[in-house]
Amino acid sequence: MAARLKEMYKTEIAPQLMKKFGYKSVMQIPKLDKIVINVGAGEAKENSKAIDAISGDLMKITGQKPVVCKAKKSVANFKVREGMPIGVKVTLRGERMYEFLDRLFNVALPRVRDFRGINPNSFDGRGNYNMGIREQLIFPEIDYDKIDKVRGMDICFVTTAHTDEEAREFLSLMGAPFTR
Repeated sequence: MAARLKEMYKTEIAPQLMKKFGYKSVMQIPKLDKIVINVGAGEAKENSKAIDAISGDLMKITGQKPVVCKAKKSVANFKVREGMPIGVKVTLRGERMYEFLDRLFNVALPRVRDFRGINPNSFDGRGNYNMGIREQLIFPEIDYDKIDKVRGMDICFVTTAHTDEEAREFLSLMGAPFTR
């Protein structure tokens, strides 16, 4: 799957982008740098097993061991102390990144009920795309009977594109199902 995406990039996507945006060099063509998946765990302050459950789910989805994020500051209003685990993240690069991208666009997102596409306006102005998923159940690796709670996640696609227009065109050619 990942090899198919890489081959498609070289033969179809790169020439189309080069023609559309008038790049002088192949090094100017946008590429996918990394994908960062983040799950916030607000309930981790009461339930210490929550971080383990989230880590297990994220490991099944991505095939890579997640990193536990700890609070940098104490915030009394949120009952959070410095050093408490408050989230889990995974940074995917290379083969795993393309594998995850393929599974997300072709398997997981079509399983969302009433799915009409992803928001084309969630770019940050520098060519990176962010999206949120409400439940981890859309991934086929997660067994419905084995989860303790439905959790969402944030997914950030970091590209080498300089503008949102370049990144939007690049991601749509990679298979991102944007709404019209």
